[in-house]
Amino acid sequence: MDVTIFRVLLWQLVTGLVLAVVLWGVFGRVAGYSGFLGSLTCLLPNGFLALRLAVVRKDKGAQALVNAAWIGEIGKLALTVLCFTLVFTLVRPLSAAALFAGFIATQLATFSGFLMRSEQDTENGNGS
Repeated sequence: MDVTIFRVLLWQLVTGLVLAVVLWGVFGRVAGYSGFLGSLTCLLPNGFLALRLAVVRKDKGAQALVNAAWIGEIGKLALTVLCFTLVFTLVRPLSAAALFAGFIATQLATFSGFLMRSEQDTENGNGS
């Protein structure tokens, strides 16, 4: 199992926590928890997709992986909509700017996976 997926999710969590603390310190409590809720709105659906792709399947073929990816992406989209709906309907007061800042920053942390993967590839030494 590739640990890069879980390292990226952990990095997303750290990004969300750091952003929430910074927003809390600069703009206050509402911005802090709004930013963290935005991060969770990104992190939870990404975790669902990661589990769909990382779980061991009976069928090891490419089609099974494609099916898992489709179901994972559809579930990720549905969970994202659900999380935003819950936050906007249940959380008062809310800073929409901080919420979306948390979501976007956490989503951008996904790109750290490319750096982690290339580090693992260069550690091997023989290129395979």
